[in-house]
Formats: sequence, C-alpha cells, structure tokens
Amino acid sequence: MITISLCMIVKDEEDVLARCLESAADTADEIIIVDTGSADATKEIARRYTDKVYDFAWTDDFSAARNFSFSKAEMEYCMWLDADDILLEADRAALLDLKRTLDPAADVVMLRYHAAFDADGKPTLSYYRERIVRNSPEFRWAGAVHEAITPSGVVVYGDAAVSHRKLRPSDPVRNLRIYEKQLAEQGELAPRDQFYYARELYYHERYADAVRVFEAFLDGGRGWIENNIEACRHLSWCRYAMKEPREALSALLRTLEYDTPRAEVCCDVGKHFLDRARYREAIFWYELALSRERDDRSGAFVSPDCYGYLPCIQLCVCHDRLGERARAAEYNDRAGKYKPDDPSYLRNKLYFAAQGS
Repeated sequence: MITISLCMIVKDEEDVLARCLESAADTADEIIIVDTGSADATKEIARRYTDKVYDFAWTDDFSAARNFSFSKAEMEYCMWLDADDILLEADRAALLDLKRTLDPAADVVMLRYHAAFDADGKPTLSYYRERIVRNSPEFRWAGAVHEAITPSGVVVYGDAAVSHRKLRPSDPVRNLRIYEKQLAEQGELAPRDQFYYARELYYHERYADAVRVFEAFLDGGRGWIENNIEACRHLSWCRYAMKEPREALSALLRTLEYDTPRAEVCCDVGKHFLDRARYREAIFWYELALSRERDDRSGAFVSPDCYGYLPCIQLCVCHDRLGERARAAEYNDRAGKYKPDDPSYLRNKLYFAAQGS
C-alpha cells in the first residue's frame, strides 16, 4: 500500500478545519498543516490531528505556501486539500480503496473536484484536479493564484471526489490584488494567469476591462483549449452585461474555432435564442446539447445539468411557447428523470395535468 502525506495551507479556518480533517485524516499516513497567519484557533485545532504544524509568512503566492507544505512531507505521495474541502463517506471509502490498490508506478492521481451544488446537494460544477502526486521535486506548484501542478508521467483517474463546501466567502479582492500586483511588477502575465485575471475582472463587474483581457488572451493563441472555450463563454457574459447581445453571441460561436461544441456552450446559445423568443433556434441548440457526450476527463469545468436536465427543462419551455404541449410534457418528463424533486419539473407537471396534456 502506498503512503500519503496530507498537505494543507490554512489561515483563519477554525470554522471548517476540524470538519475537513475528520473526513480525511484516516486516508493519510501523516498530516502537514502550514499556517499562513491565523488570528483565530486554527493552529490549536490542527494540533488535535497532527504535531506537524508549521508557520509560513504569507507572500501573496499560493504556490510558495503549497510547495513549503510539500517540502515537509515524508511519505511516498502528497495529497492536498483546502480547509473547506470534505470527503463524503462514499468518497472517503473510494479513496481508501484507491490507496490500497494504486499501482506504485503511478505519478499523479486525478480526482473529481465538486465545486458547486444544487439544493439536493448534487454537483452542478465538477472537474478533475491533480489531487495526489508523487513526492518528488518534479511535482511542484506553479502560479501565485489558481496554482496548479502540471500532470506528467503515469496519470491515473480515481473514482473518489473531493467536495468544496464553503461556509463563508473568502477575501473578495485578494486574487485581483495579487494579479494586479504581478502586472505592476512584471508588466505582463503568463497565458493561464491572464485567463484567470480576466475572470477576476468579470467577477468584479469590470466588464470592459475583462473583455480587453479575454480578447488579448484569445488573440495571443497560447491558451489551452478548455481555457479558450471558457474564456469565450465569460467574454459572452461580459458582453451581455454590457448590453451587447450580438457580440455576446459571436463570442459563444467563437468556441467553434477550438473544438466541437460542449453542452455548456449549446445551452448558452440556446438561452440566447430563448430569451429573444426565437424558439425554433433555441430548440436546435438545446437538442444539440442533449447529443453531446460528457467528458469529465477533458479538464474542462463540467456542468452536469447541461448534459440532461437543463436542455430538457428548456425544451419543455420552448415547445410549450410554440403551443406544442404534448412535446413539452415529454421533455418535462425527461427532465424529471434527472431531477425528480426539482421545483420547476414539479410545477410543470401540475401545469400539464391541468392542461390535460
């Protein structure tokens, strides 16, 4: 069986750290906690689970802190978690099984990261992350924000997932501040950082600035396919916010330069036409979304609802607006198979019953 060092960086996490460690402690052979300046009881909580608690002076660089945590690891592999991550019971069991059965030739283990959830707790945003890596200088973090380790060697995909369950928002301006500090010091950003900087501008409703940076990122031609596609989607959302729907649609269609359409993009385009009462065009794109194959291993940000529930519920709306009640009811039934307790599905069900459909 392989051995694992659980490596974490924390700051003022007294409300979530114990929850995280209770869910994950028995999957690791040692726990490394690096504190970057807590003013609450975080370190005291950490010491209930490990005596390997270290201080690290924060330098506006997440990779520096994470690499420091890896430098303290003594096991064969390093696994990382954030303090507001948890392993659900089924995922904890799957991770323990993976630990027992993992081929020791593996260099990187990719696990799903569930980052957003619906009212029933089902993931609405999921993607794979490099969760467990061989304890080697070859596998170190890069990027001051949205840090990552580039997978290489023997890469394995596991069945376990980590759930990101925030109880409170993080510092809303931290990431933007770090990127703008980098720009002031360096004059430019690497393509990946440029993409994430543009996203931060979008989140802060600086839409014109975000458009400028997203377009520079795309025009630079050095982005990864999935980031290019996501940049086009964000670019479209900026354009909608700026009351520029034609430019927004053009940004969505630009995704076709990079690959066949993802279901997420099809749903975005479908919404464009639905919002403008162009129901036949919307139907085309929502039906196309249903035909797309979901590929969680692409590295993309995957919205599971776009591969079933969302196109069905929107096709229900489109056909109903066209007076095609029987077809609309069929799509509502299909939506209910994905989410039987969804309020929209249940309301529609009552509506069609009253209509005699």
